[in-house]
Amino acid sequence: MIDIILTIALSLFVLAILLALYRIIRGPSMPDRVVALDMIGVNLISAVAVFSVLLKTHVFLEVILVVGILAFISTIALARFVERGDIVEHKHD
Repeated sequence: MIDIILTIALSLFVLAILLALYRIIRGPSMPDRVVALDMIGVNLISAVAVFSVLLKTHVFLEVILVVGILAFISTIALARFVERGDIVEHKHD
């Protein structure tokens, strides 16, 4: 019974990722795309966690950690890009 529930949850996470990909492609604005990219990161972490429980293994815990860190850093970088127009601040003399 739990395998069926986990499979349904995994398929719903995949659907959510596909909907977020649609939002990244269609826009309409850059902040919408940033939020959709962050949504993909969160749903990808959740999907990998459900997949790990489904396979009854702890192998994917490192993957979850790395994806979480990369999603956080990319969200911060993209938010800074949207706000300022650049990611790395250039000092002009």
